[in-house]
Amino acid sequence: MIDDAANIQNGATFHTDVCIVGAGPAGIALAMDLSGRGLSVMLLESGYLELDAKTQSLYEGEVADERMHSPPDKYRQRRLGGSSAIWGGRCMPMDPVDFESRDYVANSGWPISYSDLLPYYPEANALAEAGRFSYEASEALGPQVAPMIRGFNSPKIRTTGLERFSCPTHFGTRYFKRLQLAPLIKVWLGANCVRLGLNADGRSLQTTEFATLSGNRFSVSARATVLATGGIETARLMLASRDIAPAGVGNLHDVVGRYYMCHIAGNVGTLSLKGPPSNVLHGYEMAPEGIYCRRRLSVTAEEQRRRGLANAVARLHFPRITDPSHRNGVLSGLFLARKLISYEYGKRLNDGNAATLGTYTRHLLNVVADPLDTSAFLAHWLTKRTLADRKFPSVILRNRTNRFSLEMHGEQTPIAESRVTLSDQIDPLGMPKVRVDWRYCAADIESLRRTLDLTAEEFEASGTGRFEYQRETLEQDLTRFGAYGGHHIGTARMGHDVRSSVVNADCQVHAVHNLFIAGSAVFPTSSQANPTLTLIALALRLGDTLSRRLDTRRLSRTEKAVA
Repeated sequence: MIDDAANIQNGATFHTDVCIVGAGPAGIALAMDLSGRGLSVMLLESGYLELDAKTQSLYEGEVADERMHSPPDKYRQRRLGGSSAIWGGRCMPMDPVDFESRDYVANSGWPISYSDLLPYYPEANALAEAGRFSYEASEALGPQVAPMIRGFNSPKIRTTGLERFSCPTHFGTRYFKRLQLAPLIKVWLGANCVRLGLNADGRSLQTTEFATLSGNRFSVSARATVLATGGIETARLMLASRDIAPAGVGNLHDVVGRYYMCHIAGNVGTLSLKGPPSNVLHGYEMAPEGIYCRRRLSVTAEEQRRRGLANAVARLHFPRITDPSHRNGVLSGLFLARKLISYEYGKRLNDGNAATLGTYTRHLLNVVADPLDTSAFLAHWLTKRTLADRKFPSVILRNRTNRFSLEMHGEQTPIAESRVTLSDQIDPLGMPKVRVDWRYCAADIESLRRTLDLTAEEFEASGTGRFEYQRETLEQDLTRFGAYGGHHIGTARMGHDVRSSVVNADCQVHAVHNLFIAGSAVFPTSSQANPTLTLIALALRLGDTLSRRLDTRRLSRTEKAVA
């Protein structure tokens, strides 16, 4: 059942087995999983199915430097389905090496391993509508599939790893009916969490309090409560609930909000490949089940360990869109239409600089001089993207010259100074707003520099091409748009040590036995991978944990496998 919290009587208290705060991919996946185990679930979401401006404004806050991080109300959506309403759909699992404690990546190491999460990835893949859980080209695309770059064989650089793409699936729309009809799920929309109410000794959560913009206040008492509100909002709720715990819930050691990560990303250098363009697969391939897939370059785990490299991937990409010297009508058309593109992607088309009249003129001339490719692109985009249910993931241009930039997407070192705190401003519900101070460190840039150097060495050794980049501008190239992609990671990190983490291996807040966190806030490290698939898998693993804790009679996935 789905209802509007404005219909709740002021002062009411509800009782349920599990209270889930936040109905994004993690919250929705967990709610559906638990309801199938016989547990009553109350799922409370601040927004509605459609974006509501007043509700969205509750995300407003401060950033230390807008060049480094988008304002908190951008690239997050406060609605049923959360930011899955605007995500790009890129899915891939983390790698086994990501879970390891690595002496060359400060503050690394998960309290669980890749094998602990592996049983949950296939179902996460299915919920994200990204096809089979198969991320190796020969397995996913068939044994006779052509290589990514013909003639390039390296024991150190992999070219067979894939990323898969969701529709992209808007979890609010896709699972609306399932949530509405599930007999044990009650969804309240317009319900804004304003307080985590601890009992007197602070060791358990007594009630979770909510407010509507129309003025109603009510509370939920649950056997277990789960915060599934994203990396930024999770920290905000915990820090703001400070009547019993003065530093905030779970924040005895000042860890909540710290170790905030995204990814280090940017387009770098020029890769010039030999041979005809047909030797290179740089775009999207279709898996047999109809899923768009794409190859990328990555350093093997063994070589990462040997050289002390953080995890990263590289995709073959076109030149910088903002520079009209590329003389490509499609790219210039994108630049001219950047104000019609969503905030996060449109920001990258501004390149941090104000365009001059001369720049506009040169871009316009590129469009006029390249009418066939521009028209073909527009027709393809209309049929395969705008009007398609499963959308073509991104712009891919015809490979005419075998010259590419490398689009880097790298792991960020978790550092305590990168953090989310509370500001002095108050929102309409009386909640303190957030202040985001995202930071990276020199080790992030140095690791990617050495990754690029290794890539250049391997292409040179193979005789298939040459990669060159400007060392003096590398940091600028990798931080041109600051924190990448709305990946809000690590503010309530998972770990064994209560002095350096917020939740344990079961995603339970160390100090509060019935409070749990679902989502990328608990990631101790960011990996090379976009976080969505892993946060869904972790939510499903949490479903097993809560099922055991609350003593239902359903076997977990791992127990089913043994049985």
